[in-house]
Amino acid sequence: MPDVPDVHAAAGSPLGASHPRQEGPADLRLVPPALVAWAVAAWALAAPAEWVVAVATGCVVVAGGLLAAGRRGTAAGADPEAAPAATASARPVTMPSGPATTMSAGPVTMRSEPATTISGSTPTISGLAAGRGGGRRAWPPRMWWWHGWPRGAVAAALLCAAAAAASAGLHGADLRRGPVPELARRYEVVTAEAEVTSDPRLTRPRISGARAAPPAVLVDAEVRRVDKPDGTTEVTRTPVLLIVDASGWAARERAASPWLSLLPTTRLRVTARVVPALGGGDRVAAVLRVRGSGPPRVVGRPSGTQRFAGELRAGLRAATDGLDPDARALLPGLVVGDTSRITPELDEAFKATDLTHLLAVSGANLTILMALLIGPPGRAQRIERRGLAPGLGIPLRATAVCGGVLTLGFVIVCRPDPSVLRAAACGAVALLAIATGRRRSLIPALATAVLVLVLYDPWLARSYGFLLSVVATGALLTLAPRWSAALRRRGMAPRVAEALAAAAAAQVVCAPVVAVLSARVSLVAVPCNLLVEFAVAPATVLGFAALGTAPWAMPVAEALSWCAGWPAGWIADIARAGSALPGAGVDWPGSWTGALLLACTTVVLLLVGRRLLGHPWLVGACAVLLLLVLVQPPPLTRVITGWPPPGWRYAMCDVGQGDATVLHAGDGAGVVVDAGPDPVLVDRCLRTLGITRIPLVVLTHFHADHVAGLPGVLRGRSVGAIETTGLQEPVEQAEFVRRQAVARRIPVTRAVAGERRRVGALDWQVLWPPPVVPVAGGPNDASVVLLVRSAGPTLLMLGDLEPPAQRALLESPAGAAVRSVDVLKVAHHGSAYQDPDLMRRVAPRLAVVSAGADNPYGHPAPATVAALRAGGAEVLRTDRGGAVAVAGGGDRLLVARD
Repeated sequence: MPDVPDVHAAAGSPLGASHPRQEGPADLRLVPPALVAWAVAAWALAAPAEWVVAVATGCVVVAGGLLAAGRRGTAAGADPEAAPAATASARPVTMPSGPATTMSAGPVTMRSEPATTISGSTPTISGLAAGRGGGRRAWPPRMWWWHGWPRGAVAAALLCAAAAAASAGLHGADLRRGPVPELARRYEVVTAEAEVTSDPRLTRPRISGARAAPPAVLVDAEVRRVDKPDGTTEVTRTPVLLIVDASGWAARERAASPWLSLLPTTRLRVTARVVPALGGGDRVAAVLRVRGSGPPRVVGRPSGTQRFAGELRAGLRAATDGLDPDARALLPGLVVGDTSRITPELDEAFKATDLTHLLAVSGANLTILMALLIGPPGRAQRIERRGLAPGLGIPLRATAVCGGVLTLGFVIVCRPDPSVLRAAACGAVALLAIATGRRRSLIPALATAVLVLVLYDPWLARSYGFLLSVVATGALLTLAPRWSAALRRRGMAPRVAEALAAAAAAQVVCAPVVAVLSARVSLVAVPCNLLVEFAVAPATVLGFAALGTAPWAMPVAEALSWCAGWPAGWIADIARAGSALPGAGVDWPGSWTGALLLACTTVVLLLVGRRLLGHPWLVGACAVLLLLVLVQPPPLTRVITGWPPPGWRYAMCDVGQGDATVLHAGDGAGVVVDAGPDPVLVDRCLRTLGITRIPLVVLTHFHADHVAGLPGVLRGRSVGAIETTGLQEPVEQAEFVRRQAVARRIPVTRAVAGERRRVGALDWQVLWPPPVVPVAGGPNDASVVLLVRSAGPTLLMLGDLEPPAQRALLESPAGAAVRSVDVLKVAHHGSAYQDPDLMRRVAPRLAVVSAGADNPYGHPAPATVAALRAGGAEVLRTDRGGAVAVAGGGDRLLVARD
């Protein structure tokens, strides 16, 4: 038959492809409707009701007109583009005829038949002929999305837009109707009945000036009934956010608070002040600030499903209690998205390495479980399929039912909130790949998932998490297979190529969105994701096994958790190690313009990298250069940047509105005085200075802008001791310091006036506070004051002393040591409250002020700066010039800025 080669032309083989269903381009017909629905839903949530109605109606009318016009054109035969769909072919058709000859070769019997040619016109479907190998074309073109005519596709997109507008309009109206929004505008105090809709969560520490913002418990809920101030009661259904003040609770009380143990669907009765919600993108109509700190008043128990899910989650937490801190915190988050134990520093490490997707419920969780059940991708429909299901003798249809039950259980245990539903939908797309091995059907499946989810919950259209999930899944379905094939053609092992291609594809498409959120681009995301890849599956599978066995066999669950703790600990170690690299990330504009710039930069790098792959020497040189950028060896960095300067003695870090000073104590060693408000900033400063050993950390007092960054100081460094003031206020921050020290087994001592210490060429004397700490002035007046000498320049560090304590210092026995110094760390960020006598007595040559740019306190005060300059001092400020380093000595001081 002369047409046989044409039949298999698309396969590239005379025998055809082994999986012909995978041939052909991707089916993109559902992509435009999904994108249009996404965009319309994002717009309609905040649009006026009349505009939403007009858009929905217009879309329906236009879509109806297009469909009607298409039917009339088809009926009248006036559609020239549809004509090729059923035309008469003038080609001769060969039909079998005549006697047959049978040839036998072993078990295979072949028949050869004479052919009779029938001339004439034979109706054929051109698309079918081309698609199945009957014609000259390998695959039907997809430009005509709807049976050869784009009118149907346009009509479908318009109908989806109308549905999205209607759904989003109704969801947006929930925030504006009912009594709650009006009560919020008047800041009324009401008694309401609300149903919990998510797991409660404790706020992360935030620094507000010298104090940490008071912690609070946040609970998403729906108000079902509200007692208005006029005595009437109104039934409603309005989404709100409950805020419960937890500032008066001790750390242990917070961990065991009944507010944090509430389950979704629980009904509460609360008395609260109703205030407007901040931000136009929130899905809550108001915020209810609950009055009082007592336990919640429960008026309705949670559903049986939620109680069962809560028991499973609590069992997993109990089974992980004996693990190392990182594994104990990470495993529940990795399995069911329970991040209640994740510490702020671990969270920052995962953000710096772009591993945060492991701390939330994602489609990868479900995909791993399905792969365990069904087997590797592409084998579910084969005789030699693998996985637990065929091993147990479960047929394919029953396996599909088991997969559906497993998906349902996944949604129930991980909570049926929008993020979990999103993960289940994206996981179902990957499930389809595992079950069929058909890439061509995955893009329509992803588009269908997006369309259904946006119509079900339009708020997802404004969710960055939803955007990241969709683009990452799309990259894994489109870019990753192509890149993996290209790497295999260059000799890379198949599994390594697949892992590298998947990590790179996800990073490329997600990086612009992440840059908008964090204003930073991670340079270690791809290697860190590769290094944790092999640990994610065992940790997830063993974690789910522990989850399922905990309610019935806790010892077994603990053993499984112990096994899962090893890969979970590895993941945490990789996150910490990656984030600790000096070049782990670069700052980037946190805007959509910055995202576009990053996308263009990425495309250029990919095009250049593609050309470099053919030059191994250039690839090796680029790899070495990237390694140097990540590690940033201090000698090389000092040569390139000039920071820190040779022979530096003191350095004041730029940590925003706070204090952090480093006293050089030898090669790689430094005494740290205060830690600033942000662990990331102080850690970055210490890394650029090359500090790996800290003999002593001095915390002048317990205000948050001096101690909240302590985890960043301790991260990855050996610390000998922590020295603090004797006044343990504020209590919250004093407890925080003690917890950090106990967790790392670091002794804590108290600084007292008269104490002298020496480390190498560095020695210092404690001038304040006295043994009896003054409490009238509060924590500021209890600050530790140090007079430091280091083979040259002298430095006086005043902490945050106020004028009364400054005068008392001058009058104390230690006041005799307070006289002309080379460098002064100005008290309290250069505030206006300074004692003139002290400044005249000190008479510094250089005054350094640590303050944050555009801080709301006006630090440093113009009067203070003017007084220092009038006394002959040069004033340097971190808010205007960045970090400051001082070198030299005697009559010559050398100053460098970072």
